[in-house]
Amino acid sequence: MSWFDQILLFLISLLANLLSAFAGGGAGLIQLPALIFLGLPFSLALATHKVASVFLGIGATVRNLREKPLDWKFASLILASGLPGVILGANIILSIPDHVAQVALGVLTISLGLYSIFKPNLGQHSQPQHRDRRGYLIGGGLLFFIGVLNGSLTSGTGLFVTLWLVRWFGLDYKTAVSYTLVLVGLFWNGTGAVTLGLQGSIAWDWLPALILGSLIGGYLGAHLAIAKGNKWIKRIYEVVTLTVGLKLILS
Repeated sequence: MSWFDQILLFLISLLANLLSAFAGGGAGLIQLPALIFLGLPFSLALATHKVASVFLGIGATVRNLREKPLDWKFASLILASGLPGVILGANIILSIPDHVAQVALGVLTISLGLYSIFKPNLGQHSQPQHRDRRGYLIGGGLLFFIGVLNGSLTSGTGLFVTLWLVRWFGLDYKTAVSYTLVLVGLFWNGTGAVTLGLQGSIAWDWLPALILGSLIGGYLGAHLAIAKGNKWIKRIYEVVTLTVGLKLILS
């Protein structure tokens, strides 16, 4: 790739991952379509985007763990529920048409933003709930389903995890975004990248600019989320979900 292309990729990646780290998901809204527009076929763009997204998780993890350690017992539920779904989704996406699924995912994503808008106090304070066996089973079941979406369609599924952690388990937005960035960004996307990479190929010469943008964007976005707090995160989350949903439908 030319230096101009590398600089353009870096700027796209920086913007996409900064917004994603602030809102708790949505990097695929900008980054994945950009890779396709610049000439990569869908399967190659998806695998390359997944690899780059792991570095969003690394950048965000470095910043978030400086602020407050995660409850790894709770984090293990998110990993154990979501990772099998990611592997399943990554194994089926390359063999099925995705237009109908993208439209459906777009409608669901818009509904997340509207739900948050009409619940003004949602996620402003931590109110732990559903921490019994039944609550974990239901919560883990939906995380598995989101994992399937993450492994297959990739765009915006971190936003689903963020809102589910807020709505079902009672986390505030700032804490939910931390879990999403570390566990989805690093572990879910890493698993999806390995699975897709084993099935196809990765555009390795595109990765340096994407990785650098992901690292810096992930760190800066996580810093902004920590600094601005729940009210700002909620507003950015709503803007990103509505935008991601419309993009999925219109594409």
